[in-house]
Order: sequence, then C-alpha cells, then structure tokens
Amino acid sequence: MERTLSSDFVFETNSSNATSGLPLRMVAALFTWQRRMTSRRQLARLDARLLADAGISEAQRHAELSKPFWR
Repeated sequence: MERTLSSDFVFETNSSNATSGLPLRMVAALFTWQRRMTSRRQLARLDARLLADAGISEAQRHAELSKPFWR
C-alpha cells in the first residue's frame, strides 16, 4: 500500500536524541514551524489547476506564502 501523505520529519528511536534537553513546548514549536515551512513549500509548487481543485485562490496562496514561518 502506498502512502499518500509524506512527512519530512525523521524521528530517532534512540532515547538520547538531540531534543532531550529542550523543553517540550520548544520541541513542539520547532516541529510546528517545520511543518508550516514544508506545507508552504508544497503550496508554492501547486499549479493553477491544483489550486482550483483545492479551492485556493492565487490571492490566498500569496497571503499564506507571505507569512513568516512562526505565524
């Protein structure tokens, strides 16, 4: 079975991973920011037909792509 959604996250199974010293809220924020950057990168690659299929206008796409990663 093929996966339809991809994830750019790589999770380590080792208990001594790089995020073990960071507060949980900070780790959650970092993952949220990475997810936003990834989804906006994918949004930027959509052509007009795919935007129309998703119900997204060019103005909405431009507004989303103009946001900084933390918003």
